[in-house]
Amino acid sequence: MRFDGKVAIVTGAASGIGLATAIRLGSEGARVVIADLDQTKGDAAADEVRNASSKDSFAVVCDVSSEAQVASAVDAALDRFGSIDVIVNNAGLMVFKSILEQTGEDWLRILNVDLLGAFYFTKQAFKRMKPGGAIVNVSSVHAVETTPLVASYAAAKAALVSLTRSSSLEGKSLGIRVNAILPGAVNTPMLWENPNIKSGVETINLTDVGEPEDIAATIAYLASNDAKFVDGAAIRVDGGRLSRL
Repeated sequence: MRFDGKVAIVTGAASGIGLATAIRLGSEGARVVIADLDQTKGDAAADEVRNASSKDSFAVVCDVSSEAQVASAVDAALDRFGSIDVIVNNAGLMVFKSILEQTGEDWLRILNVDLLGAFYFTKQAFKRMKPGGAIVNVSSVHAVETTPLVASYAAAKAALVSLTRSSSLEGKSLGIRVNAILPGAVNTPMLWENPNIKSGVETINLTDVGEPEDIAATIAYLASNDAKFVDGAAIRVDGGRLSRL
């Protein structure tokens, strides 16, 4: 198995893409740390990982916008498992407002989670991860093509791709690879609760909607040694949707 004996931290892993990723990594041998805001949901996710893989998993409460909480989550992983080999920066937020309606607080809230959270975990990885480790940042197709009302989210996800490039350069001497994945429409509550979808501002062909497991499969590839020569990449996983827009 590709992750046998390895330890992974997945943020925002209590549901959706994060949970699918945690289960996929666990099914391939990883011991998985579920980093999420909700302890109860995190514990349930850890149970799912254990039930699906028979591998050890536990949840830790972590607000990724807090550098101190990120450091504590890494401490907890190291205390329990002794090492960290994979970090998946998946936690994210969106706000749906026009630029005229958005405030500086709105922007900071999004940037603190969608961008700085990944930065904080990357910094911890560079300090404490052994050579051979991998970081996968979950960006979005909104980094390259977007819609109205999500300017702060799109900007944060574009910046996350830039952070990925910079981190890959600095991580090379440490033996740590850093890549990004750009999911398109994925069958999660975040998609169907999107006001743009509900109002018809953005239309979705059901053939363009992927499952969380589709994204998890690509994340697992990027985190594995199968992708040992992939570094600083931003891989679009959207069923070809953007190619048809």
